[in-house]
Amino acid sequence: MISRRTALKLTAAATAITAISPVRLFADPNVAGNYPHQLPALPYAKDALEPHIDGRTMEIHHGKHHKTYVDKLNEALKDYPELQKKSLEELLRGLDSVPEKIRGAVRNHGGGHFNHSLFWQSLAPAGSGGEPSEQIKSAFQELGASAEELQETFFKLATGVFGSGWAWVTVTKAGQVKFEATANQDVPFGPNKAPLIGLDVWEHAYYLQYQNRRADYVKAHHNVINWKFVNARFDALTK
Repeated sequence: MISRRTALKLTAAATAITAISPVRLFADPNVAGNYPHQLPALPYAKDALEPHIDGRTMEIHHGKHHKTYVDKLNEALKDYPELQKKSLEELLRGLDSVPEKIRGAVRNHGGGHFNHSLFWQSLAPAGSGGEPSEQIKSAFQELGASAEELQETFFKLATGVFGSGWAWVTVTKAGQVKFEATANQDVPFGPNKAPLIGLDVWEHAYYLQYQNRRADYVKAHHNVINWKFVNARFDALTK
């Protein structure tokens, strides 16, 4: 059993690694041909996001919900060796070419795997996530609203998702950002568009701590955004 001091050092080291190489999994937690798909480790301790997101929720959300998406995706692909050679992003962008028999499973469980893998990386302990880069600030300024107004727009988007889904900031190759929402585990890919920041608003993401108070969870999320990761992802997606 490790001491609290050692645990804190390990957590700090993990955070530092994420900051140094934040695009290691930036588009796909499983590169092409890396089958079966694996549950990625959290880049911080389960309770590192407290008091904004509690450790028990993270434990269940990551270890149970996300793991189920991975397991069911692997199950869907077990009889399709050609699909096993594809990366997760390739699978999701090419859903029309996935056999109809498993298309729904790949969409739902592959989407859940992708979305959560991105979500974990876009979070960091409060005070350690840095600030938006000048490039991202400029992209948001193009929307013609103040930082406070943009934050309110995202808040209304996230609290307005009916049922289960995600609130997103997406970005184009040209660096144009947009606020979008998707249902269930759909991923907001487009011909020239990819997700930049996503917020899980399924009840399992917040109910233990916030019960029905989704608005409080959405507000808390702003305190644990890993801008170091988001900045690097923005740069990688707009090269």
